[in-house]
Amino acid sequence: MAQRAFDIVTVGGGLGGAALARAMAERGARVLVLERERRFSDRVRGEALMPWGVAEARALGLHTLLLATCGHPLPWLDIFVAGLQIAHRDMPATTAHAAPWLAFYHPAMQEAVLDAAVRAGAEVRRGVRVSGVEPGPEPEVAFEESDRHERVRARLVVGADGRSSLMRKWADFPVRRDPERLLFSGVLLDDVPAPDDSAAILFNPGVGRISLVIPQGGGRVRAYVGYHRDADSPRGQAHDLGRFVEESARAGVERALYAGARPAGPLAMFEGADTWVDHPYRDGVALVGDAAAASDPTWGQGMSLTLRDVRTLRDRLVADDDWTAAGHGYAAEHDRYYAVVHRVDGWFSDLFMDVGPEADERRARALPLIAADPTRLPDIQFGGPELPADDAVRRRFFGEE
Repeated sequence: MAQRAFDIVTVGGGLGGAALARAMAERGARVLVLERERRFSDRVRGEALMPWGVAEARALGLHTLLLATCGHPLPWLDIFVAGLQIAHRDMPATTAHAAPWLAFYHPAMQEAVLDAAVRAGAEVRRGVRVSGVEPGPEPEVAFEESDRHERVRARLVVGADGRSSLMRKWADFPVRRDPERLLFSGVLLDDVPAPDDSAAILFNPGVGRISLVIPQGGGRVRAYVGYHRDADSPRGQAHDLGRFVEESARAGVERALYAGARPAGPLAMFEGADTWVDHPYRDGVALVGDAAAASDPTWGQGMSLTLRDVRTLRDRLVADDDWTAAGHGYAAEHDRYYAVVHRVDGWFSDLFMDVGPEADERRARALPLIAADPTRLPDIQFGGPELPADDAVRRRFFGEE
């Protein structure tokens, strides 16, 4: 028979689970974090908060922690299209939240936030294998630790176990998925002479390629390259660094940038299709982060969405002692802002990544107008989902007025 000993159990101790544990433990909640990994390692995940995500980190009291432990601010953004630089943007001066990008090494960030949860009073167990959850008025979690089987009850169980979430299955959340369109790969590189204060996004729409270069300081960068599934296929083996460099060059990266680069972690490839659940709360179980909605990594919104989830759920739980009502309120709000991000990411894929005659015609109409008036570009990806993203914004973006 399980014993109710906690207000909240989070399944997963990454950014979402640890940030929520810290936030609620600071407010007196009894929180248990169940984390599978004894030590976090590089699995090629998101490593930058967009400016609106930095604002969420500030609201959660995490910004100072990240700066002190692992964060690397990037106040400038360079954008290239088909080999031409179209922007050198001062992010703090031009974004809704007056903030830069914030880059970090993902495992270091995870350790820092989980340590902060412990200091706030949360109980953290690592090396734990969760085997199931029973939703209900007092949801119950079953797990195994050091060959011992345990069950605990809580007022709320939070699934923060990522884009391959088992919590969704155990709690009977139907999962939705976009059609496959983009593929995305990344690797951590040392000895890259990129400017330490600037992120770079490079598009080559004619061949359906995008590359991102995100410095972490001291010559280390997290580099990404993505391509459209219907574009001409990449050359070489999927996990070959030479192929990665070749595809980056096709996106517009100068080959000299990676001439002396050394891999500092694995190279991995992911499908870019969004996966999500509608209304990520039911019967005492809430989902946050990629478990609730894994956005296309091409557009870099995942970490910021995770912190928005945490802040929204925290605020609802603190404001309403009826946690069932709070959970439903969180889920409704999540659906609203995720829908905005999802919609706008799709627009950018349509314009910058699709291939073929229709896509070329779309770009021929829209890109000259954007070059003449950059305000035609929706700024949701940097300014957040509170900015306008209605059909009038879409028509202006595509030059369809």
